[in-house]
Amino acid sequence: MTTEPADLPQLFRINLEVDDIDAAATFYGALLGQAGRRAPGARCYFTAGSVTLQVVDVSGSSAPHPAAKALYFTVQDLDAAFARAQALGCLAGDDVHGEPAGAISVRPWGERSFYAEDPWRNPLCFVEAGTVYPG
Repeated sequence: MTTEPADLPQLFRINLEVDDIDAAATFYGALLGQAGRRAPGARCYFTAGSVTLQVVDVSGSSAPHPAAKALYFTVQDLDAAFARAQALGCLAGDDVHGEPAGAISVRPWGERSFYAEDPWRNPLCFVEAGTVYPG
């Protein structure tokens, strides 16, 4: 069965769980360089291109569950995004293909990027626009 392109699902929101919505709104506002939009239900929304990043406080019912793999963001100014992440002390401490994940480097697939981790252990990656490998 073939699906017509107009019928393909479109990703519009990514959800990240936290246990302190005020701290998360401050963290992501500083990291992403934008004010989040607070909403009822202990939520805060951030524009990430055509996809919305929804940060939700689940502390009333459970512990936050970290995202399984990194969320990837493209940015025009990777150095500025890196400086924000560095100021927040959230650069990743592991390695990616033998290079420090928390350092700006050109990955084997050609993307210029760095990895970070939010205080709730959600992995994040920032990639310089123009170097994105489409797969």
